[in-house]
Amino acid sequence: MNVKQFEIPGLSQYAYVISSEGEAIVIDPIRDYNRYLEYAEKQGLTIRYVTETHIHADFASGAAALATATGAELVLSGHDEGELYRYAMPHRTLRDGEELSLGKIKVRAIHTPGHTPEHLSFLLLGEGTDTFEPTALFSGDFLFAGSLGRPDLLGGGETQRLARELYRSVHERIAMLPDEVRVCPGHGAGSLCGSGMSDQTESTLGEERRTQHLFRLDENEFVREILASAPPLPTYYPRMKALNSSGAVDVHEVASPKPLSPGQFNLHMKNGHVTLLDLRRPEAFGGAHIPNAINIGAGQNLSLWAGWLLDPETQILLIGDSGTIEEARLSLLRVGLDCVEGYLAKGFPTWIESGLPIARTRQLSTQEMHDRASSVEVVDVRSDQEWKAGHIAGAKHIMLGDLTKRLQELQSSLPLYVACGSGYRSNIAASLLQQAGFTDVSSMAGGMMAWNAQHLPLGDV
Repeated sequence: MNVKQFEIPGLSQYAYVISSEGEAIVIDPIRDYNRYLEYAEKQGLTIRYVTETHIHADFASGAAALATATGAELVLSGHDEGELYRYAMPHRTLRDGEELSLGKIKVRAIHTPGHTPEHLSFLLLGEGTDTFEPTALFSGDFLFAGSLGRPDLLGGGETQRLARELYRSVHERIAMLPDEVRVCPGHGAGSLCGSGMSDQTESTLGEERRTQHLFRLDENEFVREILASAPPLPTYYPRMKALNSSGAVDVHEVASPKPLSPGQFNLHMKNGHVTLLDLRRPEAFGGAHIPNAINIGAGQNLSLWAGWLLDPETQILLIGDSGTIEEARLSLLRVGLDCVEGYLAKGFPTWIESGLPIARTRQLSTQEMHDRASSVEVVDVRSDQEWKAGHIAGAKHIMLGDLTKRLQELQSSLPLYVACGSGYRSNIAASLLQQAGFTDVSSMAGGMMAWNAQHLPLGDV
């Protein structure tokens, strides 16, 4: 028996391949599923089953496409009946207590609603001396190392219902499992599917029972606390739920972006409504960029912020270094952004060489921000938790995901100076503000990390 964990940084997502005697089951595969195929081939495995713990909100699932590609059986929760989001693709349903067998192991479904109504956890049963013994719980977004899944994804009156279901899942549905059972969660620290997750990639039930204070609260206290601690809800989550209910198109069937010369790129810009997505580092974008481009730097945070801030119906044109384009495309596909039409061939230097228009975003030092903060409008785009930990005196707090909805709160007559944790999010914000028509916008290089390193003063919390 073997368990292999796969991580997608940025989304902090974990998928698993469990195998025994040459047969395997894949749990919670992400949309670009080649990694699981490559692993199975290298290990000499036949993928018999593909499943997922629930209808995901934060990324596009690859479960249906992987099952089709391998001929494996797609096995999904049967507890979606009558719910807002239901699986529409052909599949075998799995309900509480039902089991799948492969090799010398069994995988038992446990209905653990709360994060979503249909949520399943999968209990791995290894062959013991006389019977099958529970060894690991693949808990999806129900139970994390250090946290529990947020119950507010469906909104409205469903939130209270799901919070109470989550309480019962903790205190009733897994109560019979021994402390030594490993907890293999669907996410780690950094995911917005829960708050306060540990950096640990796995845990045990005993550890979570001992250390999570939520386990020790009565039901009403539990509901109040789990709802009060929920992180910001990305606006793209309902779109992902709808996409995953019907099944995302196989990534291999999505057209690849075309390389475009500066002239062709400029023509695309003029001929239609497009999103210009600049993948370069903040300092490169600040030095020069194509007017109205949005700067979301390539790397592990691209999926989250692109999913949150970009329109999925608008064609996207990419600007970046040649080595970043394909990985950026995959990052966008992971959050259902399939409309990547093309990219600037040979990168931004070709635009400069062509003499086409450019814009700039000033990158301020922390000392410049400190010296001028009283005469400008400072906008802090970090999370509530980061803001409460310390911020610049007089700053206005608008979390980045809310910025485009709150532009009317900003004074267009004053220069806008934007701050975040490291400079990544402030540059995204500055590019959005410039696109919205604000002309005097600057981003603080290094963010509050640099500010605090210089021991500059903080405002009252």
